[in-house]
This record gives sequence, C-alpha cells and structure tokens, in this order.
Amino acid sequence: MAASGAVEPGPPGAAVAPSPALAPPPAPDHLFRPISAEDEEQQPTEIESLCMNCYCNGMTRLLLTKIPFFREIIVSSFSCEHCGWNNTEIQSAGRVQDQGVRYTLTVRAPEDMNREVVKTDSATTRIPELDFEIPAFSQKGALTTVEGLITRAISGLEQDQPARRANKDATAERIDEFIVKLKELKQVASPFTLIIDDPSGNSFVENPHAPQKDDSLVITHYNRTQHQKEMLGLQEEAPAEKPEEEDLRNEVLQFNTNCPECNAPAQTNMKLVQIPHFKEVIIMATNCENCGHRTNEVKSGGAVEPLGTRITLHITDPSDMTRDLLKSETCSVEIPELEFELGMAVLGGKFTTLEGLLKDIRELVTKNPFTLGDSSNPCQKERLQEFSQKMDQIIEGNMKAHFIMDDPAGNSYLQNVYAPEDDPEMKVERYKRTFDQNEELGLNDMKTEGYEAGLASQR
Repeated sequence: MAASGAVEPGPPGAAVAPSPALAPPPAPDHLFRPISAEDEEQQPTEIESLCMNCYCNGMTRLLLTKIPFFREIIVSSFSCEHCGWNNTEIQSAGRVQDQGVRYTLTVRAPEDMNREVVKTDSATTRIPELDFEIPAFSQKGALTTVEGLITRAISGLEQDQPARRANKDATAERIDEFIVKLKELKQVASPFTLIIDDPSGNSFVENPHAPQKDDSLVITHYNRTQHQKEMLGLQEEAPAEKPEEEDLRNEVLQFNTNCPECNAPAQTNMKLVQIPHFKEVIIMATNCENCGHRTNEVKSGGAVEPLGTRITLHITDPSDMTRDLLKSETCSVEIPELEFELGMAVLGGKFTTLEGLLKDIRELVTKNPFTLGDSSNPCQKERLQEFSQKMDQIIEGNMKAHFIMDDPAGNSYLQNVYAPEDDPEMKVERYKRTFDQNEELGLNDMKTEGYEAGLASQR
C-alpha cells in the first residue's frame, strides 16, 4: 500500500526559509555544533512568523547542527501559542551528494526503534513485508526515529479516516486493517526491514555501534539514473548545439535567369534528388511565362568517378520502356540495330525514362531542319522515315534491340528492376578511361595533389 497521503496532521508548516544571516554570529568553527542535549551554549535562533492554521503570529526556531558520523543539517520548528499547532522539519545544509544512498535496516529488537533517522524530502521509505511505501516528495524532511517514521505514517493514514467512514467508503476498513499492522511493527513482534532510498544522498540512519560495523544496517551508494537526476532538478550541461545543416533534398530552390529562347526574365527551379542504388543528382527546370518555353537539365551531384561506366540493356519487353534513366552530359548513346550513335553533350543531361529518351532522340533526328524541305535529299528522307518507324517499333516493344550508354565520367544510370539482384537483361561494365577520354573531360591538366605549393610559388 502506498502512503502518498501520509502527511503531517494539519496544513503545511509555516517555517520560513532558514537563513544563517538571522542566527547569532558565532565563531566560524562552531557554526554547526554536534547535536547534544547537554550543550547549553547551543541555542536555536527564534523568528516570529505567520501561522498558516489560524493566521496569527507564531514562533519559528532554527537550529544549525551536525549529526555525528553524518553531516550538517538545519532543524526548523514552528509552534503557535494561539491555536497550539506545531510543525517540525529538517533541511540538508550541504549540497546534493555525488551518489545516491540506500539504507537497509533489519529491525530485530525494540532498541532498533530508537535509532535516529534523517529523512529528506527526496527519500523513499519502504517496508517490503507490508508492501508499504512512502513516495519521495510526499512528506517534508524530518529528524526522527524509526518509531517516529511509523507513527508519522499512521497519523497520515488516520487523517481522513473519519470522512471515509462517514461516506461508508470501502477503503476505510482496509486502511484500518493496515494501520493495525503498522502498530504491530512498533512492538517488534517479528523482524521487519526498513529501506530508505535517497537519490540526493542526504538521508541517514544511525549506527549505534559506530565507528564499528552494524550487522543490522546495510549502506549502499549508487549512481543516480537520468530520471532521478531530473527529479532532483539536476540537469547535465547540454552539449553545444551544432548548427543544423540544410537538407536540400526536401526543398526546391529558385534563382533568377533568362529564357534561352526569348531572353525574357524567368526562374529556374533546382532540386537535389537521391536516385536509389545510385547517387544524388541535381534536376534543374526552367519555365518561361513570356514565350512558354520549357527546358530541363540534370547535373551530377557528385564527383567524376574513378572508372568509366558502360551500360548495355537488351530491350525485350515493352515494360523496359518504364525504366528510370539518368543521362549525364558526358554520356553517349548507341543503338547497334539502327546503326545509330548519339555523341556526348547532345540532348544535355536528362533524368527521364527509357521511352522518354528514345522519343527525344526520334524527335531530334526526324525534325532536323537540314533534313527537311524541298531541298532535302529523297534518299535521306527515306532513311529518316525508316529510322523513325524502327524507333516506334522499339518503343512499342515490337522490335528487340540493344541500348548502350557509355559514360567516361561514370555519372549515368539505368534502373535495375531486379535490384538488389542482378538484371539478366542488363550488363554494367567498369573500365579505365583512355588518355583521350581524360583529355575530353579535362582531367589530364587537373592537379589534385600538391597544388598549394604551386600557388605559393606564384605569389
């Protein structure tokens, strides 16, 4: 049974916050004197304060003392001569300790009931034999005895019993039965265990045999959990927050430019896209509101690869037309069955499907102004018509063909619909670039190591 209601009789105490400045100015070495009833010089400081029961002025007494084999505490006691109400509590005069502490006392004899106990606000009290617990922060701190702890719990449980009995509350009878069990503990008819667990480390249970070991008392120090640190208000210093890096994957950037057709002001949209099983690319699209011209372009988001890439796809099914395709500016395209080859930089960079690229190629070839008109060669027109028909057959899936992408920079991509397994209709080859290919990419004259020394000599 939890004793969250185990509070002192009457309203909370009216003891004001203790302040050493209000005490008489003793010598610094004797600010905290050892607690002793025979010490006549140790006198409490008296402060007139308001009683929260009758709202008349009462008296608060503060005593700064030291418990042997423990540490300094502040004992405050309030009493009101008008209504007779009084209240006593303690506060630790030290800091929160580096570790929490758990006292496990086995009460075997009536003498153990007289052991002094310091219980702070943050301490949890348990008696496992009765499944009884007083949670942390449900009571004020107290300087008492083991018997006093039990008496205080009994008083708290009895506080609202008259109202429960008047309302015929079913819990009133169970609480009465439990109070009887607590009163039996005070007789020590049989041994029981008292556990005081304080994360602040400022609670204390007396060892009457000190400095010798007490066989009935086990003291355990432990490291506080994160929850206990938060409960005590101890927050670790948060690490310095690093400035968040902008995530451009979920953002479309815009910048001003001019239309390549009419030179009117226009806006270009740019977005960073991650292609699965490949790399990041930058897609740029321009839409001119003046003339309606539209254009799109794809740039590689990474560096030039160490090896070139040659991708060969055997087109056998119409579903191949839906494969995603990235053609960089450095990629050339070849279709052997049509004796067709598209050089580097033609059509620019594109992120589309295989069908979209084949249609762009057909449009590029068949709508060339130098091959049309009255002055065009009839044989050439016939070859272009045949090329267009075969291209339509490939797009419709009526003709099997090989589609080859050769990119010395290694920045082109064709979707593998079986990923991450190998595609039986697609072959990807990595090869070492030739000198001419490196020259065309501008890599032969690119110095990536030791260039700082060259810059320094130029200065």
